[in-house]
Amino acid sequence: MQYITNYESMIGTITLASDGENLTGLWIKNQKYFAKTLEKEYKENDNLEIFKDTKKWLNEYFAGTKPNPLDLKLKPSGTEFQKLIWQILLTIPYGEVTTYKEIAEKVEKINKKRTSPRAVGGAIGKNQISIIIPCHRVVGKNKKLTGYAGGIDKKIKLLEHEGVNLDGYK
Repeated sequence: MQYITNYESMIGTITLASDGENLTGLWIKNQKYFAKTLEKEYKENDNLEIFKDTKKWLNEYFAGTKPNPLDLKLKPSGTEFQKLIWQILLTIPYGEVTTYKEIAEKVEKINKKRTSPRAVGGAIGKNQISIIIPCHRVVGKNKKLTGYAGGIDKKIKLLEHEGVNLDGYK
């Protein structure tokens, strides 16, 4: 059984999903792939410990502190390649950005085979736990703001919230 709850934030309503123990989803209302991994049958439950922990984490994040995403029990579902990409996303520091190409180069070092930035982008786009697994911190080459399932406007708000200077970004 899966469970959901909602959280109101500066970027709109966020829906959280859980298997009862782990966070399995975090989607911004109306984002691309919204609730894509949510089972057809689920129950609303605001009292799960993981939801309390996640809401506390989100409160801290939106208050401007730098909570550690590894303090939460995260369990996104996906391919091994996607999970590897999402693990790399967790290493991007608060307030910093990286590129699809830089992530592809990290994957190449781990897998010992060529990885395209486009493949990285595809995996990032399927991230089910946005904000906490910080896909908003990935930009295109030449400082191009691209590819955020929640919308570029929300990506900009999150980056500005983290203190990223977006002068020169397009």
